[in-house]
Amino acid sequence: MNQDIYVVIEHLRGQMADISYVMLAAARALAQGTGGSVMAVLLGHNAQELAGDLAADRVLYVDDPALADFTSDAYLAALSALISENEPRAVLLGHTSIGMDVASGLSARLGLPLVSQCQSLSADGKFLSQICGGKIMAEGALPGPTALVTMAPGGYKPEEGQSAEPPEVAPTAAPTLEGLRVTLAQYIEPEAGDVDISKEPILISVGRGIQNEDHIELAEELAKALGGVVCSSRPVVDQGWLPTSRMVGKSGQVVKPKLYLAMGISGAPEHVEAITDSEMIIAVNTDPAAPIFDIAQYGAEVDMTDLLEVLTELVEEEKGG
Repeated sequence: MNQDIYVVIEHLRGQMADISYVMLAAARALAQGTGGSVMAVLLGHNAQELAGDLAADRVLYVDDPALADFTSDAYLAALSALISENEPRAVLLGHTSIGMDVASGLSARLGLPLVSQCQSLSADGKFLSQICGGKIMAEGALPGPTALVTMAPGGYKPEEGQSAEPPEVAPTAAPTLEGLRVTLAQYIEPEAGDVDISKEPILISVGRGIQNEDHIELAEELAKALGGVVCSSRPVVDQGWLPTSRMVGKSGQVVKPKLYLAMGISGAPEHVEAITDSEMIIAVNTDPAAPIFDIAQYGAEVDMTDLLEVLTELVEEEKGG
């Protein structure tokens, strides 16, 4: 039985996604127990240079014009052939819109078990996954003989999956990628926002607990006092209280500030995965069981609207002193 661990590398328009490095770190932990190799699977067209810093024993590079941009049809065809031929112990994909799309299709097409939203893998073949919106952690043995796994960020740091030594790249033949039902018609870049929250060192992030649009001004005043910027979780943007450019989460921006002040944010997995690389997370929420407290270094069980004005005054007093 093949004991190698395959990692499906995720990239977009020449940029590597951090989840690819997270998966490589997880694959290395699992491979220590299986005795197999960590094999990065890179699908693309003229994209070989992306393999340069992957912490893998080998990169299986499939080059085809149909893989220049992601489509589920092309990825499913290429990966189905590769997995069926080699039967690795596990195939890791990102718990992202791309990874979940492909993983579910592979599971149905190949009849393989799927472990979703996995946080970590261990040498003894165990997995740890989030369920029930991240409120429960489930542990179990990785099913076989080949298991599909979607990895969520947070269990490993991206740098753990990077290497200063370029790995061996093995060009791998692709199946005939013709007659695909889905092709990319156009890639539309989102309009630039007023600020790039992914580059801001201090973020005051507000969630459903902000209650109404009038309280956004209180968050803005605190951000001004701290020299930061206001951003939010999806519910605030859906209400139209802040522009899409300020949204943090899977469907928004991934951020890495020095300080992330989460005000009235429960901590859904879709939001948490976008903030795990923050240097410090401080959470404020009235619910003591809110998942955001699980990843925060500091927290306060209080209504954010009662705290904002007082906290702004204290910061301004400290600055004045």
